Amino acid sequence: MDFLNGITILLIYELAGEAIKLLLQLPIPGPVLGMIFLFLTLISQRHVSHSVDLTSKVLLSHLSLLFIPAGVGVMVHFDRITQEWLPISITLLLSTAVTMATTAAIMLGTQRLFSKKVSTDA
Repeated sequence: MDFLNGITILLIYELAGEAIKLLLQLPIPGPVLGMIFLFLTLISQRHVSHSVDLTSKVLLSHLSLLFIPAGVGVMVHFDRITQEWLPISITLLLSTAVTMATTAAIMLGTQRLFSKKVSTDA
């Protein structure tokens, strides 16, 4: 029952993201908006409910199954990928570099934020 409660909560956040995307005609995907709403909710509550925690762990343990549709898409469009390999490769390299730099900046900012908080609390 906890899994059903958790997946329902996650799907409600995704639905809210899709609805707001459609209503406001935003260029951001609905599931991304839903994740932002869920993140803000978790920050405001300062804890994760047991059902969302359980559901998230189950989904993450089966994450590899979610890549099967992407793998099938690569196989279906293999000819196009071979024809446009250079722009695809450049895009992948640049997006990976930007993602790594952004992740590092967020990690450093988070470490500085929490180290200041710990030093003021002590």
